[in-house]
Amino acid sequence: VLEAVWSSLRMFSKSCNQVQIKKKCYSLSTGEVLKNLNKFYKRKEIQRLGAENGLDARLFHQAFISFRKYIIESSSVSADLHIILNDICCGAGHVDDLFPFFLRHAKQIFPMLDCMDDLRKISDLRLPPNWYPDARAIQRKIIFHAGPTNSGKTYHAIQRFLSAKSGIYCGPLKLLAHEIFQKSNDAKVPCDLVTGEERVYANEDARQAPHVACTIEMCSTNTPYEVAVIDEIQMIRDPARGWAWTRALLGLCAEEIHVCGEAAAIDLVTELMYTTGEEVEVRNYKRLTPLTVLDYALESLDNLRPGDCIVCFSKNDIYSVSRQIEARGLECAVIYGSLPPGTKLEQAKKFNDPDDPCKILVATDAIGMGLNLCIRRIIFNSIVKPTINEKGEKEIDSITTSQALQIAGRAGRYGSSFKQGEVTTMHRDDLMQLKEILSEPVRPVKAAGLHPTPEQIEMFAYHLPDATLSNLIDIFVSLSQVDGLYFVCNIDDFKFLADMIQHIPLNLRSRYVFCTAPLNRKEPFVCTTLLKFARQFSRNEPLTFDWVCRHIKWPLAAPKNIKELVHLEAVHDVFDLYLWLSYRFMDMFPDAVLVRDIQKKLDDIIQVGVCNITKLIRASAAAPGTAEVVSEDFPLSRTKRDTRAVSDHHGAKSTEAFSIPVEVLGERRAKNSKAYRSAVRQEDMKSHGRESLANRLLREGLLTQEMLRQLESEWQDQHRNGRYGLGSKRDDQNSSKETGRKKK
Repeated sequence: VLEAVWSSLRMFSKSCNQVQIKKKCYSLSTGEVLKNLNKFYKRKEIQRLGAENGLDARLFHQAFISFRKYIIESSSVSADLHIILNDICCGAGHVDDLFPFFLRHAKQIFPMLDCMDDLRKISDLRLPPNWYPDARAIQRKIIFHAGPTNSGKTYHAIQRFLSAKSGIYCGPLKLLAHEIFQKSNDAKVPCDLVTGEERVYANEDARQAPHVACTIEMCSTNTPYEVAVIDEIQMIRDPARGWAWTRALLGLCAEEIHVCGEAAAIDLVTELMYTTGEEVEVRNYKRLTPLTVLDYALESLDNLRPGDCIVCFSKNDIYSVSRQIEARGLECAVIYGSLPPGTKLEQAKKFNDPDDPCKILVATDAIGMGLNLCIRRIIFNSIVKPTINEKGEKEIDSITTSQALQIAGRAGRYGSSFKQGEVTTMHRDDLMQLKEILSEPVRPVKAAGLHPTPEQIEMFAYHLPDATLSNLIDIFVSLSQVDGLYFVCNIDDFKFLADMIQHIPLNLRSRYVFCTAPLNRKEPFVCTTLLKFARQFSRNEPLTFDWVCRHIKWPLAAPKNIKELVHLEAVHDVFDLYLWLSYRFMDMFPDAVLVRDIQKKLDDIIQVGVCNITKLIRASAAAPGTAEVVSEDFPLSRTKRDTRAVSDHHGAKSTEAFSIPVEVLGERRAKNSKAYRSAVRQEDMKSHGRESLANRLLREGLLTQEMLRQLESEWQDQHRNGRYGLGSKRDDQNSSKETGRKKK
């Protein structure tokens, strides 16, 4: 009895002491709480417990930040959490005691933690071959046709395609699919055409032909074929579209799969086929005509010859170079990525026609595939190109060996009037670097792209009904597991569209389709139109031909300047968007035939504008407020030589070049810029005596007095702050003084 009494007294005493401690510690300082919270965050045991409950390092950090903010900024925390914090601060508890409260808070902000196991299973991308049971049910023969551009690799694959009882051709571009469609039907082999925006049947009664030519995203993995051709297989590594090549390679149900592309993809394709139990037969090809890298650069547009193609990597340079060429009395064709396919074909036809006076081509790397061109010599205006890396970040760097070979290989095409191809650069100091790039081996393709399917996203949405589509994609990518042969493609464009239409009430499948629409998010008019399409769709109101005409203000006139040409290109993309959606929601986009008819008319209008592109450039330069329409998303896409005001005395860069801050693109460029500027000044002096650059630009209509005043003001600000461009300080000062004297 005595022991029981003493035990009770001790427990009572201890309890009283704890009450006293809590009374003393009831008012906690923010500093003390933060100190203990940070100690909790750094505990390895806590991080391990978090990982076991689905909180990886990133989620753990985000959850802790939110938990800490909740404790510090909340007017009242729960009583049990308050007691635990008091105990910890007074030494009567341990920071580990916070974990249950932390996990409870984490599950509130990350609902997927409650169903993490299911979500991980859904996003497990480690066995893509298992996604295609129909393809796994047959033993396919894989033949890899490897070789450079103009080696005949695709020709041999197409010959097998034409001789088969049934076949499918999968290409990266609508132009390539259309070319095979045309070639097949010309050879009396009925072939359908399938692109995202178009279905053309070889048979008049719209019966499906045994052969089909399609863009690779549109290939069917359920239809059986005797032969399948997958073109440009190296694009399986493309950060945005690589998933389409992976899907075709793993999923096509064909007895023979003919893969065409660079030899750099052989090892990856072989490894991928090893996982499916299929062997790869490799057939190597060599270039059919010689390609020579010249020992001299073009240096001046006066040295152009018939059959030359100048390759630029920005639309601004396309405009500038084409104007300078026509200022010399020469006619040139123009091809760049945002032109409609029909316009590209017409420009290519104009350049190829031996009876047409147009003998020069100015193009972007859009000529790298999909167009048959009679080019004698490829001239790189620049070897610096803006790109998007695997993380979706913008980079500006020298072109890769693969890109250089793809473009240079267009010269001296087999069967054309030029039996030998030549390649060089516009500027002398780029030539050595181009030679180095071309001499390097092509980097091997190491991984194939993957993309979440609508079914996977729907399963995620079932577990996370309150999450937005953008959040579902984020969670999917963060949880996805891939092995070393694969990577998850960049989904920034998808998320951009998902966020843009999030406020519009759509079911998940329809929302997913709208977000996969192929559009350029840098074109505001097209993005705005997609928003209007989605809003009208959500009201269950069909998007009729009359509605579209009102939106685009049809009919449209021929462009009077570059700004209007760019807008017409955007309208053409809107028509493409309508047609693309019409094949997915036929009832809601019912007037595809009528839209296609006016798109053809718009194509003719754009062709007129492109044929008169130098007049449009001149009008844009003369009209204030139009120069910005040709600004690039990558203002540093020019090499150092392009940052100067004019290339030579016959023409000048667009006024957009003046508003772009000059930055150093590399040590080599910085070293050579001064010498090059000096050479340019000497050439200017020979041609125009001592006439100032400002006066010449004013005389040619490329600069207004208001622009000149703004430039002087900007230069003075830079002078006061000690900032200069690539040129020397003395040159800039002398130029400003001379400009000032001429202005007075």
